[in-house]
Amino acid sequence: MDPVADARALISDRFPAALAAFLGDGALSSRRTTTSDLDIVVVLTGPPAPYRECHQWRGWPAETFVHDRDSLESFFAKDTARRRPSLARMCADGVVLSDAGGVAAAIRERARAVLAAGPPPATEAELDALRYGLTDALDDLAGSSDPGELAVIGWNVWAATAELALIQAGAWLGSGKWLLRELRATDPDLATRLVAAIGDRRQLITLATDVLDRSGGRFWAGFRAAGR
Repeated sequence: MDPVADARALISDRFPAALAAFLGDGALSSRRTTTSDLDIVVVLTGPPAPYRECHQWRGWPAETFVHDRDSLESFFAKDTARRRPSLARMCADGVVLSDAGGVAAAIRERARAVLAAGPPPATEAELDALRYGLTDALDDLAGSSDPGELAVIGWNVWAATAELALIQAGAWLGSGKWLLRELRATDPDLATRLVAAIGDRRQLITLATDVLDRSGGRFWAGFRAAGR
């Protein structure tokens, strides 16, 4: 199957009036698997955008993220605030499927500017909350003897450690597999060591503590959050 040709056919069939469309690079890269889908950003002139919809298309699972230019800008801002620039990445790094009068080129330039500007720096309150959460999870990890709970707590510690390391570096965050991808791009040595520590409680605690120490160390007593 040709992901670009199939994605273009989907746009032609379902969105013939699209101003622009982009195919995310997941189905095009070396990371593609047998279950990879077509992630497609579609830009319309207005309603029914914005919405998100899943399709089965020519043997592909395909997910369309349908926007107009105003909603695209709004979602760029929301993604920046949460430090997860998934939409901007699809527009900046993906393949252009359609482009009416240079709209796709302008959107790509804007998306690349969003990525280059980077995420907002963490506030002191955000760092305190991250330190508190990781400290609390580390205590649970150290004290648990239930194999199932250990697996769940271990994942929480792993993810919190990766997120704190990325925030310390002023880097973007990611969800699921993208958390590891962002960490590999930002701190490949830590990413390698964290992967090796999966299932190894002692090593995971050591790595998490090292990352915590970069932000002032463990933090539990004295933590206070408004409105809780």
